Amino acid sequence: MIPVSGPTAVTPVVFKAACPDCRARFELAAGALRLAIGGSRRTTFYSFTCPECDASVRKPAGERIVELLTGGGVRTLRLHSTV
Repeated sequence: MIPVSGPTAVTPVVFKAACPDCRARFELAAGALRLAIGGSRRTTFYSFTCPECDASVRKPAGERIVELLTGGGVRTLRLHSTV
């Protein structure tokens, strides 16, 4: 695949992240992240797999993080209440 350049080119969005287990810092493409939006702050989070140590990482996502991730094309799952 050849990258497209010029005014029609789209720059892929990458996000800076860090692993709490191995403390590695890295960049992830939108496709490597998942966002879950729940009915409360406790049930709204994003997750990814650390590319260094393969740990599953889950971090809380406030309003600003949700905004950035959804705007950057991260796949989003809306969690429904069972009540």
